[in-house]
Amino acid sequence: MSARILVVDDVPPNVKLLEAKLSREYYDVVTASDGYQALERAGADAPDIILLDVMMPGMDGFEVCQRLKSDPKTMHIPVVMVTALSDVADRVRGLEAGADDFLTKPVNDVALFARVRSLIRLKMMMDEWRAREHTSGELGVISSQASELMEAADCARVLIVEDSAVDLEKIVETLERDHDQIAASGNCKQALDLALNGDYELVVLSLTLLDEDGLRLLSQIRSHERTRQTPVLLLADDGDLPRIAKGLELGANDYLLKPIDRNELLARARTQIRRKRYQDRLRLNYEQSLSMALTDSLTGLFNRRYLNAHLGRVLQRIEETRKPVSAILFDIDHFKKVNDTHGHMIGDEVLKEVSERIRRNLRNFDMVARFGGEEFIIVMPDAPVDAAALVAERLRLRIADEPFQVSGPAGTLDITVSLGVTTTDDPSIRPEEFIRKADVALYEAKGMGRNRVVIDGMDDLPPDIRAAANMR
Repeated sequence: MSARILVVDDVPPNVKLLEAKLSREYYDVVTASDGYQALERAGADAPDIILLDVMMPGMDGFEVCQRLKSDPKTMHIPVVMVTALSDVADRVRGLEAGADDFLTKPVNDVALFARVRSLIRLKMMMDEWRAREHTSGELGVISSQASELMEAADCARVLIVEDSAVDLEKIVETLERDHDQIAASGNCKQALDLALNGDYELVVLSLTLLDEDGLRLLSQIRSHERTRQTPVLLLADDGDLPRIAKGLELGANDYLLKPIDRNELLARARTQIRRKRYQDRLRLNYEQSLSMALTDSLTGLFNRRYLNAHLGRVLQRIEETRKPVSAILFDIDHFKKVNDTHGHMIGDEVLKEVSERIRRNLRNFDMVARFGGEEFIIVMPDAPVDAAALVAERLRLRIADEPFQVSGPAGTLDITVSLGVTTTDDPSIRPEEFIRKADVALYEAKGMGRNRVVIDGMDDLPPDIRAAANMR
């Protein structure tokens, strides 16, 4: 997962060390040597995450973080404070200033990369939700300028999974300061049932359960649609860093080391609750306000009106992110024959099933729209051409290899699609020209016999992409 990381430190060797580590993992690294330069770089370079030293002359990391979080242009960038300070009060101060986490010098590589990957995934998802809200505002449907720091953090519904009576009592007493509604369990099966049947805004999950596997419960929470977006705060011992890193990879949002400090627990819990409520509000606005005006009534996908407004924004963002955008334009082969032979009701069933298969094979921040009739388009931010081509080929296989179940005498139908792929890193390209390039590739695919993928400007799909797509 490519990303741009801003490293801020007034000590050059520290900067060089972090830059070398991150560059080896193919991250794009930009640097700043003081707080003022950090604010300038954050606004100009649009990093995906900021690693911010605390102790700097002139303006320390706490003030830099506060300024970043008060600026609408930078308030949504995750900040990890890097410090030699070990005082819990300093961590709490940073969290209250808006920091997402702390790393202690010397920085442990496992902790560094686990936290970076976790926060980048979060930012990409939130960026897409905010882009959709912005598009809706331009269309006059909704308009909001709120941030997650403006959300309330009290009276939350919290599930605690902990089998230590001492730790459980401490957690409950701490969260009750905010009048949270608390459920608790020391049994993973019971905890999963509670999570699936409740509506929790935070799960506090211990990795020190004696007879249970907290990581297994975490993976189950993330595998269910109902709990996939519920924040999870892990509790772990200081020496259990590999399991913490694994937890972050599995989708945990944050962690806290035992023995539990009450103020740090409260600060981390409030951060996750605010973020959950902010994300829920974005999603609710999107679902309620756009479903009728900007989605196709048959398939539930975005319609062409939304595409026209959204695509321009996505392409303009290239200037800030300097990351490519790809599009996949495709249509159903011989769809007129389906309608003529089996009727329009069967044709509608095919369109809906194609839409479902598209949804199941995309990232949650990709956008798919019904372009018209039997034609669809997928817009993929931060996707180079090989990644988009791989998605297109996998989608082609998912549709061609499994017959479509339909009502009526036919029972099943064999359906295929032809797909055209294009990619750009030019922020000045007009949306119509971008789509035209994908359209040209699509018609080449149809001219070459249909049921195939053609990349704009290439004669054939590279063999490595074809091979990767066939790996199920």
